[in-house]
Amino acid sequence: MLHTWDDLPAAVRAAIEAETGPVTRAEAPAAGRNSDFAATLHTGRGLVFCKGIADAGGKRGTMHRHEADINPHLPPAVAPRLLWRAEADDWLLLGFEHVIGHHADLSPGSPDLPLVADTVSAMSRELRGCPAPNVPALTDKMAWMSGWRRLRHRPPAGLDQWSLDRLDLLVDWEARGIEAVAGDNLLHTDLHPLNILVDDSRAAWVIDWAWSQTGAPWVDTAHLVVRLIGQGHTPEAAEHWAATTAAWSGASTDALTSFSVALLGMWTYLQHTDPLPMRAELTAAARTWACHRLAKPSEPPAERTPQAEERANRTATTAHRSRPI
Repeated sequence: MLHTWDDLPAAVRAAIEAETGPVTRAEAPAAGRNSDFAATLHTGRGLVFCKGIADAGGKRGTMHRHEADINPHLPPAVAPRLLWRAEADDWLLLGFEHVIGHHADLSPGSPDLPLVADTVSAMSRELRGCPAPNVPALTDKMAWMSGWRRLRHRPPAGLDQWSLDRLDLLVDWEARGIEAVAGDNLLHTDLHPLNILVDDSRAAWVIDWAWSQTGAPWVDTAHLVVRLIGQGHTPEAAEHWAATTAAWSGASTDALTSFSVALLGMWTYLQHTDPLPMRAELTAAARTWACHRLAKPSEPPAERTPQAEERANRTATTAHRSRPI
């Protein structure tokens, strides 16, 4: 349940006001699902966006600590600055610069599209050689998830015939995708309209960096290709947009194809193990992109390196699910 300002524990309100001064009004955001409290706070010191987690010592607390730890390393023109963090009554609270704007519109013809491209390009340029410590590698997360390997090991009753007929091929492409995303750029890995704000000066800001990992610089753009397809773009149009970003040309044809297949495997697995309406839509968009990529000419799969084999073999054998996306 998302808490309001008035029903926060008194100790939590006091901890926040120790950082902000008296809070005169709190406005809840229209969207957001990963915090127990989120609001724009009106204070004597100005506006601040605050979000908090009620289980500071739990998994979501770890997620928010990670976001706080990497914030000083983010470009100031890309992400709102973390102003303070506080803990009280088992709550972890973060206060950020407030950005007035709207969630990015990724539909065809939107004036927000070039702004988002500019910001994603800035991220790929300025976050090379990830300066933040202890950031997990995307290759490890993808090797753990390995949706197609999981589905091949235990196909669910409702798995579609297209997937069943291609499981060996899809597993091979997925393994190549895990290898393809290796890199040392700091990545957001969860870009979608709710995590991109466009302000009144026509600048796009990226928020909610809790799932940031290291990997190849083109990966964040590739995630957005699926989101654009979900908003009505054809795969060709979505990739044409992606080609306007700085890092896209650094990805080979096979790297993009293998990543698209791995991403589809993740969404297909999650849709079967923990179905949600938004996951069905994303799975459909991911399949549209993967089918488009698979239709392109490709070289035969290269021999897998020992490192890639090791990562692929880390696939979980239990029924544990990945985080909500």
